[in-house]
Amino acid sequence: MRRVLLSLGIVGLVTGVLAPVPGYAQQSLNIYVGGFVPRSEDARVNGDVLVNNLSCVDPFNCLSFRVKDFGTATVGGEWEFPLISHVDGSLGIGFSSKSVPSVNANLVHTDQTDIQQILKLRIVPFTAIVRFLPLGHDAPVQPYIGAGVGIFSWRYSETGEFVDSSNNVFRDNSVGSGAAAGPVVIGGVSFPVGSWAIGGEIRYQSAKGNLPGDQAFSGTKIDLGGVTYSATVKIRF
Repeated sequence: MRRVLLSLGIVGLVTGVLAPVPGYAQQSLNIYVGGFVPRSEDARVNGDVLVNNLSCVDPFNCLSFRVKDFGTATVGGEWEFPLISHVDGSLGIGFSSKSVPSVNANLVHTDQTDIQQILKLRIVPFTAIVRFLPLGHDAPVQPYIGAGVGIFSWRYSETGEFVDSSNNVFRDNSVGSGAAAGPVVIGGVSFPVGSWAIGGEIRYQSAKGNLPGDQAFSGTKIDLGGVTYSATVKIRF
């Protein structure tokens, strides 16, 4: 599956290079800066490690934090190129990373201080997207919708103090990483200003990573889904 999606991205790249650029459209470098909002606790995939941490699947390591705290700033860039009238393609990459502090919800040290951990999630999406511009490339206001696929390179870790079944506190570091494929859906609007354009975009992604079984995670999955709200700048060439 991963090779198929990579092949689709390569096909899109070749199409963008070989397809003749019509007079009404140009290629562009798109830069976006915004915020990523992860899926809420009640909408996350079964076996999600964050939900299991909060649900006390491991009663000795029931953690206290908020899923929404994994919301974070995100940045990215895309190469956008015309395919046919009213339709563009793009290839892009993004980046987001967030460390969230947590504490054991049920237990404390003998001196009554918290048993603390740091949970960290990093996501690097590689995307291939097709956009539809209903008003065309020459409109003074250019709304668009689009869909495509993403390959999400991710890394999740839990570092800090944990408790074993004998109530002994120990330090540990559990790490999982990998790549997962999933759909991407976008919608936005762009306002051309000469060879530039500014605008805004909403982007939805859905994917899940598989955590390694040889680490001390309380779940087998990490949900990578969520929504990104961003401001965009296009440099046409």
